[in-house]
Amino acid sequence: MATAEIVTTAVDPAAADRNLSKASAQERFVWALDLFGSSLVLSTSFGAQSAVMLHMATRLAPSIPVVFVDTGYLFPETYRFADELTKRLRLNLRVYRATESPAWIEARHGRLWEKGAEGIAAYNRIVKVEPMQRALAELGARAWVAGLRRAQSSTRERLPVFGMQDGRAKVLPIVDWTDRDVHRYLTGNGLPYHPLWEKGYISIGDVHTTRPLAADMSPEQTRFFGIKRECGLHEADPGADI
Repeated sequence: MATAEIVTTAVDPAAADRNLSKASAQERFVWALDLFGSSLVLSTSFGAQSAVMLHMATRLAPSIPVVFVDTGYLFPETYRFADELTKRLRLNLRVYRATESPAWIEARHGRLWEKGAEGIAAYNRIVKVEPMQRALAELGARAWVAGLRRAQSSTRERLPVFGMQDGRAKVLPIVDWTDRDVHRYLTGNGLPYHPLWEKGYISIGDVHTTRPLAADMSPEQTRFFGIKRECGLHEADPGADI
């Protein structure tokens, strides 16, 4: 089946985005839930502010599958944060990993993240993009929800509330939230930031390609040595059949 056939419900992306732009974050999620039902999934990185979407989504859909891609190189704090939120919010957590272990990948390819833009792209494809695509396929996802926000970086400034990626619908309920909105939601609901947030980490990925934000850095420079900001999970898959 071609990827483009995954979405069987007729949705005009431009019209949906215009309408959802006027709605609240909760209304956007409910709209997606009503439309896609059990074929809707939520992705999380257990990053700096991930508790917002995890809390919001599970209050409205307690059993929604929560997809977490484990690269095998995350910070110890991230794994503990994942355990904490999974237990506290009773997440229906679905963990996906590369088909080979980190040690095996390094034996075959070396430390790809040290091999420039091409190496980073290859690394991300192996440990992030392929596991996510496998998760979406195995879970029968026609649509997925993510917590991306325009304020996070220049690469996300023009993200829509609703769009399509590789033939699947994608909804970003808090895409227009500011850092203040996030803080208000977290504090208002007694939710934590990632433990590394207070140490200056604003975007948290793998230990080898994540840096705390310094005074002379842009947010983009805190990931992948400033070579690129996105890991590929939220970009069109060049290998997708669309």
